[in-house]
Amino acid sequence: MGRRRQGREFALQSLYLTDVSGMSGAEAATTVGAGSKLDTLTREFAKVLIDGTEDNRPSLDGHIRSVAKNWELGRMASVDRTLLRLASYELLHCPDTPVSVIIDEALEIAKAYSSHDSSKFINGILDKIKLERIGGDSPIPKKSTKKKSPRKSG
Repeated sequence: MGRRRQGREFALQSLYLTDVSGMSGAEAATTVGAGSKLDTLTREFAKVLIDGTEDNRPSLDGHIRSVAKNWELGRMASVDRTLLRLASYELLHCPDTPVSVIIDEALEIAKAYSSHDSSKFINGILDKIKLERIGGDSPIPKKSTKKKSPRKSG
């Protein structure tokens, strides 16, 4: 298993612990990492994911809510909700990682930590969230960054 996969799994475990226990990401990472043999680079990658997901959680939850029709976040399995937040963070805030890699990794991790049906659910949500990153027709409203040009008088 590659370092980035290990980092994502470590981040998922830590973020899951924050979701169910109310611990901070740092506390959860310390707990999950006790006795772990992950190298420094893997831990650093996981820390970026944990911190980014925690810092952007309200926004990420908003993105997930906007595409998860008829699904309240509180009704989702905690592992699924946590994995959706983590993958959404990567999709929306880590442009150097290819979309297909983020989604494939999330699906493989879902199969390992949740159910096969969860991977289908997660795939459906992430397919919609990825549209914001790639500029497709997204149900997520975008903020306009285009400046209006001054009108030419004629």
